[in-house]
Amino acid sequence: MMAVVFTESPANLAPISPLDMLVVAPHPDDAELGMGGTIAKMISRGWRVGVLDLTTGEPTPHGSETLRRTETNVASDALKLTWRGNAGLPNRSLQHTLEARELVASYFRILKPKWVFAPYWQDAHPDHVAATDLIEAARFWAKLSRTDMPGEPFHPDRVFYYYCIHLRLAVQPSWIVDISDHWDAKLASIRAYESQFITGRDSQPPTMLDRLHDEASNWGRLIGRRYGEPFATKEPLALDSLESIL
Repeated sequence: MMAVVFTESPANLAPISPLDMLVVAPHPDDAELGMGGTIAKMISRGWRVGVLDLTTGEPTPHGSETLRRTETNVASDALKLTWRGNAGLPNRSLQHTLEARELVASYFRILKPKWVFAPYWQDAHPDHVAATDLIEAARFWAKLSRTDMPGEPFHPDRVFYYYCIHLRLAVQPSWIVDISDHWDAKLASIRAYESQFITGRDSQPPTMLDRLHDEASNWGRLIGRRYGEPFATKEPLALDSLESIL
């Protein structure tokens, strides 16, 4: 089972080969909810995929930091993640400060992800909005020279956005990934967070897990597949060929 790296000092991380993708999540479980199927799909294709949780996500009504860490390890194992870490920033009061920007930029310099995934920029949860602002600024800062940040200057090629939002938005995604063959892995990673999605919740259908299933089915329907996950981009996509489109 993967052990999550809890550290506030990226300089202390063990050496790691560059990642293809780094999903940055405000709280443990956001990456799984928003794009767990895509994570599992790309890992199955040989990609190196990591998750950086910005906070522990605690306190919550039925959780604790110890329990949440155990659940995060189980979820990471379900997705077969290459790497997972926690930046140790404060839950419920996450802010885009200069210190937080430098911390996240330092992770980018050490992990060297080609692509970074951030929460969709519009949300009711202040932590999610702050996380997106923080990630976008850290991407720029990561390339700075003449700095005390660890690692060499580095600039991720792209920032893309996944949907893990608390607003009932009728979103129009830029694209949808077919996760039909990886729905079970996504579901297993979400079920790992029992304290968040099962304990104390109404067991009468439709449960939260039922709704997640329905959402994935709807996104899949829009692309003629069984299950899907939506994504957004602010920058234009580059296609090598129209054959890349389903």
